[in-house]
Amino acid sequence: MNDGLLAVLAFMPILSAGVLLIGFRIEAKIVMPIVLIITIIVSYFVWGMSGTRILASSFQGLIITAGILWIIFGAIMLLNTLKYSGAITTIRQGFSNITDDRRIQVILIAWLFGCFIEGASGFGTPAAVAAPLMVALGFPALAAVVFGMMIQSTPVSFGAVGTPLIVGVQGGLDKVLLTERLLLKGIEWESFFSIIVSNVAIIHAICGTFIPLFIVIIMTRFFGKNKSWFEGMSIFPFAIFSAFSFTIPYVITGIFLGPEFPSIIGGLVGLAIVTFSIKKNFLIPKDSWNFPSSSDWPVSWKGGIEIPLKRSKTINTINAWFPYFFLALVLIISRTYKPLTNFLKSFSFSFENILSEEKINASFQILYLPGGILMMVCLLTFILHKMRFTQISNAFTDSFKTILGAGFVLIFTVPLVRIMINSGINNKDVVSMPIAMAQGMSSLMGQIYPMFAPTIGGIGAFLAGSNTVSNLMLSQFQFETANFLGLSGSLMVAAQSVGAAAGNMIAIHNVVAASATVGLLGKEGVIMRITILPTLYYFILSGLIVLIFIHIFNFSDPLSKTSIKDTKQSEIYKVLVKKSKYYECESISNYSGSPGLNKNPHQFFNENCKTSTNLVGSRICSKNNHCKLQKMALESDIDKKCLKSSNTKHKQYFLLKT
Repeated sequence: MNDGLLAVLAFMPILSAGVLLIGFRIEAKIVMPIVLIITIIVSYFVWGMSGTRILASSFQGLIITAGILWIIFGAIMLLNTLKYSGAITTIRQGFSNITDDRRIQVILIAWLFGCFIEGASGFGTPAAVAAPLMVALGFPALAAVVFGMMIQSTPVSFGAVGTPLIVGVQGGLDKVLLTERLLLKGIEWESFFSIIVSNVAIIHAICGTFIPLFIVIIMTRFFGKNKSWFEGMSIFPFAIFSAFSFTIPYVITGIFLGPEFPSIIGGLVGLAIVTFSIKKNFLIPKDSWNFPSSSDWPVSWKGGIEIPLKRSKTINTINAWFPYFFLALVLIISRTYKPLTNFLKSFSFSFENILSEEKINASFQILYLPGGILMMVCLLTFILHKMRFTQISNAFTDSFKTILGAGFVLIFTVPLVRIMINSGINNKDVVSMPIAMAQGMSSLMGQIYPMFAPTIGGIGAFLAGSNTVSNLMLSQFQFETANFLGLSGSLMVAAQSVGAAAGNMIAIHNVVAASATVGLLGKEGVIMRITILPTLYYFILSGLIVLIFIHIFNFSDPLSKTSIKDTKQSEIYKVLVKKSKYYECESISNYSGSPGLNKNPHQFFNENCKTSTNLVGSRICSKNNHCKLQKMALESDIDKKCLKSSNTKHKQYFLLKT
């Protein structure tokens, strides 16, 4: 089949989701089951996947979904626990006593507190928490939702204690394939994953430096009496200082501690630094800024819900914040203290070779996943805040209702992603669907593709309404595109996650959820026309950063093609020249593959040429000119002298090194 047509067919599930969600404005809960059916049809009839492998991939997806929902439930449960105990009201009241300047309030609440809430809860909760708080302090409802949505960017990749990376990226990549390739180079998966995490933190830190300033200038331009950009720029020094107060601990944490902590620790440290600086009048403008009188507000600014700001009589400030501090502490210890890490990981449900299908594995670590730790913190909070049974019951009920909507969409979304990823083993002798998409995109865009990688991730988040789901759908595609272009796969996957985070600013269901908390339903279009501005800023700047890293700083990773060229330990077989209709090779690297003129970058031969393994789909090309679906070639499949193994279908053959 023509490579171009194969790429178009591979894109069918994603294109279908886009057309149905955007073009026909059908809800995701209806769209994703339809897209799953389309994926099954394409994988069975076009890719030739067996029914058993499709079913096994679906089961794998459901197990991954269980892990995602466990984290979501724990995060939302903690938020609702604090809501019913009165702690959230206490936290809100504390902010109102710090400053009257709306420019400073929006940085403190939307940027710093919102980033912290994103790190602890994720899944749209920062806007849903910060927007009512700002309305209670006197912000127009429309402004509160816009600012709440704008911080759905920098902290999102590390939201819900790292879910978009821990579940989204790891679940979206073919971890088995990559682990095999890494082990051949003596590198563990965890080390490679940490490179991705570090890249995400660095790109976000650069882009996030200007988000607080962006928030303020949009506030003064769209919601100020004078409609002035300049009034926002007047707080430039304080805005940049507030950005660094978050991004510096954020990037350090991302590089050295992992994906669970950057947004949580960055938010906590930033809140402490900025609150202290406000009390000391450090970089505070001499003039104060406020909205016009509420009597002059347009109707479109006003919400339909009054939000009183009453202080809890039972929860003091320290007790109100303690669950979040304790959560951060337990997460750090559980990820850095090996005995505790191993103990928590021992409570795991593992499934290997599901339905006897090779390399389709899944596990559910009930205590090690952030969901387990979040639930432990909830139990402690019940006791610490002396909550009544009815309060606990209400918190549980509200949390369960929240995950029902997300859960219904995910039980169709994640299985379809796993079917696409596992489509490499098939009866049609074609590459997997993500690789086919990558071949098409790499041919179309070439070396400028990195500029557009974040935008593609953002479109995925816009369609799916989630950074995590976008990463699940597109991480393997981004990695393979980098692979075909000879670029850093880890950096391209990082660009995917960064772009998907920015896409949350225009994700429809997040806008609806935030609007509902302040009674502003029906204004989604108005909100998105404003939030598209910082979204485009994020796409463009992050794309430029990735392009510069690759083409100016020559960034590479252990699986980059550039790093393979420098490998001296492997048996390097160099692709020579194209002769007639064959690609003549002295061979291919037995590390992770040096494709050269070879269309299949994942095939390698062992040093005595008795076995040949293809990590994509274990396709072995025998001398009798047809491909067998098997793990290793038999000795009889290769010439007795092991001089060559030909495959006329792919117009290539391999010569043993001389």
